[in-house]
Amino acid sequence: MADKSGMGSWFRRADPSAFEQSDAHLKKTLGVKEMLALGVGTIVSTAIFTLPGIVAANHAGAAVTLSFVVAAVVSGLTAFAYAEFASALPFAGSVYSWANVVFGEVFGWIAGWALLAEYFIAVAFVASGWSANFHQFLANFGLSLPKALNGSFAAGNGGVIDLFSLLAVLIVATLLWKGTNTTAKVENTLVVLKVLVILLFIVVGATAIHPSNYANFIPAHRPGTTFGGWQGISAGASQIFLAYIGFDSIAANSAEAKNPQKTMPRGIIGSLIIATVLFVTVALVMVGMFHYTQYANNAAPAAWALEKAGHPLVSNILSVVALAGMFTAIIGMMLAGSRLLYAFGRDGLLPKFLGDVNGKGLPNNALLVLTVIAVLVGSVFSFNELAGLISAGTLIAFIMVSVGVYALRPREGKDLPVPGFKMPLYPVLPALGALGAFYIFWSLDIQARVYAGFWFILGLLVYMFYGSRHSRLHK
Repeated sequence: MADKSGMGSWFRRADPSAFEQSDAHLKKTLGVKEMLALGVGTIVSTAIFTLPGIVAANHAGAAVTLSFVVAAVVSGLTAFAYAEFASALPFAGSVYSWANVVFGEVFGWIAGWALLAEYFIAVAFVASGWSANFHQFLANFGLSLPKALNGSFAAGNGGVIDLFSLLAVLIVATLLWKGTNTTAKVENTLVVLKVLVILLFIVVGATAIHPSNYANFIPAHRPGTTFGGWQGISAGASQIFLAYIGFDSIAANSAEAKNPQKTMPRGIIGSLIIATVLFVTVALVMVGMFHYTQYANNAAPAAWALEKAGHPLVSNILSVVALAGMFTAIIGMMLAGSRLLYAFGRDGLLPKFLGDVNGKGLPNNALLVLTVIAVLVGSVFSFNELAGLISAGTLIAFIMVSVGVYALRPREGKDLPVPGFKMPLYPVLPALGALGAFYIFWSLDIQARVYAGFWFILGLLVYMFYGSRHSRLHK
């Protein structure tokens, strides 16, 4: 047995066959259609109905569309790297498992630990956005909940618990408890409905555009802030990255994919292209309907804009379908997050019960833990705080995947399989992907970087005193 306390064992690389054996009991039920639905459903989530307004008011002004483009370009570079890795190493846990194979366990742990924070925060964020849109919908009919049930205690508005956010998480957890096959059918239906209502918003909203709202398209930078100029566009792009974590949710479910060499690249790249077109178009229409300053502190700007533009019926239709469609993002985040927790438990880096599965081969212990933590996170942080915090871990994982291509490529066709997709323009694009992700990470709000630093230190301590001593790789 290897010395569990020695730091040399931290850098030991995992044998991919061990992951294949560990994941063998996971049922392969997801094809290209399901992966596209999962990716589009997760990427095009609360973000498309909330972030264009938030980012425009807080950072980029009407140039929020450029923030979406910048985020999409960097995400696209990383998506190529993700597609190559997921095709060659279709294991549960995505970046965590891949980094284990090409760099060593401690790097896998760092990447997985960073993503774990994102899934905890992302589930709470999307559920909070769902709740905000539901409150907006009820307000149209003069209905509202008591203040105590209308928001988390951290929001500072007299709330004790966000009841609707809690219910959203519990409903999705119950659905996932029954299995991925049932969930995929629900996901496919909701994604189609959501895309249709997004197209409806674009068509109707375009009739209410006032070209004067595009004047001063890139507002001047305000010194000492992250508003305006290229600084505002960059800060907006960093916040928008919370949306693009969606293609990681596809990769996290690689072990449950049918024919992953073809399914994974098509699902990852296809969903990113579809999502980017929808994001940019919705943002352009939204800031054209009303001046970006009117979206400040508005968590449901799309429905609000239609209501104020004199389209209450379309606003209500959008709210209803958007409410149903937002469940697709919660499904994707909880599915991926539970698979990552399962992978940690499977490999001994976190308590073993997280790596256990039930009689149907489902990691429901991990799902239960994720549900509880997401509810607690949603109670501690407000909606705007969640939006600012969510991107840091994603960017760390993006950097590691992009750099990881340099370690993966020389081993393909030797001790690792030849993937069904290879990142083009190698070795240039992996470097550009890593640099782009690092630049946007550095553009994050200082609070987000500080929280990321604390989470990183906590992760190293957990690995040092627990993970490295119980790791299956070291035995």
